[in-house]
This record gives sequence, C-alpha cells and structure tokens, in this order.
Amino acid sequence: MANVNKTKGVIAILTGGGDVPGLNPAIRAITIRAIRENYKVIGLRRGWAGIVEMKRDKKADNSACYIELTEEIVNRAGRTGGTFLHSSRTRPSHMPKANVPEQYKDTYTDDINDLTPEVIKNLEFLGVDYLIPIGGDDTLSYGVRLYQEGVKVVAIPKTMDNDVPGTDYCIGFSTCVTRTINMTNTLRTSAGSHERILVLEVFGRYAGFTAMLPTMAGAANRCVIPEYKFDVERLTELLVQDRHKNPSKYSVVLISEGAMYSGGEMVFENQEKDMFGHAKLGGIGDIVSSNIKNLSAKFNNGRPVNIINQKLGYLVRGGDPDAIDSIVPMAYGNLALDLIMKNIHGRLVVLKNGRYDNVPIDVVTSTKKLVNINKFYNTDRLRPYYKSFEMSPLFIMTSEL
Repeated sequence: MANVNKTKGVIAILTGGGDVPGLNPAIRAITIRAIRENYKVIGLRRGWAGIVEMKRDKKADNSACYIELTEEIVNRAGRTGGTFLHSSRTRPSHMPKANVPEQYKDTYTDDINDLTPEVIKNLEFLGVDYLIPIGGDDTLSYGVRLYQEGVKVVAIPKTMDNDVPGTDYCIGFSTCVTRTINMTNTLRTSAGSHERILVLEVFGRYAGFTAMLPTMAGAANRCVIPEYKFDVERLTELLVQDRHKNPSKYSVVLISEGAMYSGGEMVFENQEKDMFGHAKLGGIGDIVSSNIKNLSAKFNNGRPVNIINQKLGYLVRGGDPDAIDSIVPMAYGNLALDLIMKNIHGRLVVLKNGRYDNVPIDVVTSTKKLVNINKFYNTDRLRPYYKSFEMSPLFIMTSEL
C-alpha cells in the first residue's frame, strides 16, 4: 500500500517590510492547506534576514532564522495582528558590509554586497521547493530577483499603502482605512469642541490611497497626496471655508506622509536609509499645521485658527485585522497553494475587479501603482472626485495594467 503521508515538498513562507493586520491569517491559511496536502511548511523569520543569516550546518542553532510550522502554531496566531514570524527591511542583494553575517565576512568585503548566491544555497540546504514571500514592492522585488535566478516563487501582496502593482488589493489596506476613519471621527470631538482645524498625517510614501479613501468616505474635508504637489495657501483657504460652513466650526485634512507642497520635497525624520534606499518619512503634518495656522488669519477676518495636529502612524497598522483583512489573506493563501499544486510559479496572487486571480510576478518591478490624479483627484479642491462609480472596483481607485 502506498504511503499516503509522503511529503510532496517543502514550502517556505516569509513576511517582509512593515507589519500589517492580515499577515498571520495569510500564514495560517497557507500552512493549514499545505499540511493537509502533505507539504512541509517552514516559516522564515524576520523577512529576508532569516534566510541570509542561517548557517548551513545541521548542528547549528538556526531557531532565530526559521521554524517548522504546524497547525497548532498558526492557529494560535492566525486571528491576531502583526506577524509572529517577525519582519525586517533586509535586502540580500544590497547588503552593507557591516550587516554581512559572520560566516560570510571573508567572502563578501565590498561596501555593498550581493548575497543572493548564499540565499539560494540556504534555500537548497533547507530543501525548499517553493517560496512564498508576503510583502510590499520592496520585499517582492527581491522575490522577483530570486525567481529570475531559478527559485520557484509565488508572491502575496501586502502593504497598507495598497501600492503593489498588478492588484486592486494588498493585505492591510482595509484595516488601515477602517482605523483612519474611526480615529478621525474620534478626534472630531476635540476639533469641534475647540473650533479648530484637524490635521492628520497618515501613511503613504508614494501613493495616496490611504488618504483618498477615508476622505471619499466622508472622514475628512480635504486630503493631500504624494502624486500632486499642493499649494499650502490654497489648502488653508479651503479648510477655513470648510470650518466656516460647519455648524460645529471645525474642518479636517488628511496628509499623506509622502505629500509635498509646491516648492518643497518629502520630509524625513532623519537621513538614515534602509537597504532599499528609503529614509523614514515623518513631519509633513507638523510643517503643514504650522503653515496653516500662520496663513489662516488671511482667510478668517484677520484671526488665526488654532490647529490639532496628530500623526496616526502605527495606530493604524497595529492590532487585529478587520473582516476584509481576515478573508482576503485566507483566499490569497489558498490561491498560492492552488498554483503550487499545479507546479505554477513566478506569479503574484491578486484581486482584480472583484475577482481573485494571478499575474506574472515581474509586474512588481515593471510598473508603479499610483493614484490617477486626472481621474480621481480634484487638484483645485484638494479632494477626490465623486463621480462615475458604476463598475468600479470595491475600493474605487486602482492602477490600470
């Protein structure tokens, strides 16, 4: 009699970049389905860092680098936020000399090193047949590199900015929008009590989806996004008008962290950059708040309007996932397994026009996903257009492939 429990192969999962609610449900969905289909599942810890730093020695303690996943492990974490596999912004193809693991320091001595050969050897050492990276365009761009090197990769899009190309939806986006709306509505009571302008800085490095959707849903009067350099005087004029029209005498603006005013550039917390070349954004809300207060008297009969300035930051990415970020990760995980069982790889699982599908993984590096300002953003009114929603996707705005 055939051994029905014979392992079909080894699947490795990792989560890279920023944490979002929905990662643990995705890991759970992949693991449970894979185990029931007789695959062994390995969780690589700390994004690409785990597979870079592990030692190819069966006697070595690699517990900080990977873990064999079981139904018990993933069920315990599957309904929670964050990622129990942990995450990092490691980029093995651009490893600074100071970050090269000890076992490779004699081999890789340049200021910036490509450790991809070691990653491939480490995957082979673990017996990995298929690799499932869950991440944004940075994490997945290295997944594209590994696929080009012959690794069987099936990718899952994750980022609260919702800016991975090729898909209408990335894990984490719905919870981010939900939290942004809830927190904005919470802060309205203070803004209304003191008759102030409420300025909220939200995530969004290059794409303004996380500011656009809450504004479109009525959480804010105006929003400014990375795709359009705004005039802060015009923004102030509009917000003072909004405040005047509101019986409670307050108004609200959402500011993407990557937004830029006319004549200005992105604002960073500091100049330190990660391995993908990104410095940490933060501070545009402070600058805009100060400018609005200074300019407000011009549009308010000579009297300045006070500001409430709040950065939502990690409050929108922490905690448990909402319904959509519980359902979509489950579906994405099963879609990935469907492809693996057909020996199909080099794909990105996606949602397009309300239907689950998959597209070539190199879409991640071949295009950008940004708000189409001509179609969706009123640059004079600094807010979304509200027209022609018929046959639009669930979240209205998406990139056209």
